[in-house]
Amino acid sequence: MANPCFTLAAPSGHSTCDRPTHPVAQSRHADRITLSVHRDMSELEADWRALDTNKLNSLHQSFDWCAAWKSAHESQLLVVRGGIGGQPLFLLPFEIERGRLFRTARLIATGHSNLNTGLFAAEIERVPRDELFRLLTGGIRRALRAYADVVALEKTPAAWRGLPHPLAVLPAISNPNASFQLGLAGDMERTLVQLNAKRRRKKMRLSERRLAELGGYDYVIAREPAEAHALLDAFFRQKAARLEAQGLPDVFDDPQTRAFFRLLIERQSAGDRLLELNAIRLKGEHQGRIIAVTGLSRKGDHVICQFGSIDDAIAADSSPGELLFYRVIERLCGEGVALFDFGIGDQPYKRSWCTMETALRDITLPLTVRGYGAAGLHRAIVRAKRAIKANRTLYAFVQRRRRQLRATAEIAED
Repeated sequence: MANPCFTLAAPSGHSTCDRPTHPVAQSRHADRITLSVHRDMSELEADWRALDTNKLNSLHQSFDWCAAWKSAHESQLLVVRGGIGGQPLFLLPFEIERGRLFRTARLIATGHSNLNTGLFAAEIERVPRDELFRLLTGGIRRALRAYADVVALEKTPAAWRGLPHPLAVLPAISNPNASFQLGLAGDMERTLVQLNAKRRRKKMRLSERRLAELGGYDYVIAREPAEAHALLDAFFRQKAARLEAQGLPDVFDDPQTRAFFRLLIERQSAGDRLLELNAIRLKGEHQGRIIAVTGLSRKGDHVICQFGSIDDAIAADSSPGELLFYRVIERLCGEGVALFDFGIGDQPYKRSWCTMETALRDITLPLTVRGYGAAGLHRAIVRAKRAIKANRTLYAFVQRRRRQLRATAEIAED
């Protein structure tokens, strides 16, 4: 379903759907850019895949990623298309979340994304900032207010790959978490020069020496779906055990989310890897035991680590997760990858590897009167999270309290 075409800032009582459109370079008015709302992804597939080719657009908004999420979750989707002269200018794929008080339009799969950019054509940079601002506020408000109370564009960058991002024209607050990246320099030696190379190599040799005492290891890249599914199952088990020990909820536990990651394995995207499983597998006495797993996604020269886990029961002192990242990065250096992305979340191992930190922003756009309350609540929650994480003592207290509450709930269930 697509709504009737309309244009931003059209004169009252007049439709400009049938007006001739002009290239952005000739346009000085936002009313030459048309917006439409669609429920059916398939009717936008050609435009969507064309925008997917822009390397500045996140894999998390790609057609195949979103199609897998929709299939697993049966989400209510609304895709806002901006176009000019019949050509796509941008796509913003939303799913509608219905709460008790508010309807929120979020970019698809935000809960499991590391970077949200939407999908923009390169020509968007030729649209004046004031026009782009009106398009992304008044235009989207008109397009979506019948379906949602507030739009939440979370985990968006102000700049990406050295260029300002189109969504940076909108006001935002800082996300409590940044994401972390390492630039790859063509081979491992030159890449390690950016870090403490001597310490990094020493740590890798120590890991290998400890694993050699157990019979050695294999670095595994799942080439077949059956092997990938087996490694994904190992990840689910390891992550569940780790989170339970920490008293934290398992965000991978629900059947829909697990089905989504399984669909990514099965769904191959031309030129990209939606989900590739890598692992450290023991030899010798513990032959076949998987002690570390990571899931990677690749778009062009950008690889994102979607998740990772380790088995604490065997050889934990060998730092298998660190060894796995070393082997992964070493391989990718020779495969044309320029940027390895450890994803969102501030953790010591990421800081030890990364030379770049990307600040992320959360944008809230009220669509209705009720939406103003939702936007204010969202901003208050984000600011509270950021304040808690900035205070180590307070953050440690909150983590302990969460573990205590979870343990109490489990006892009550028993």
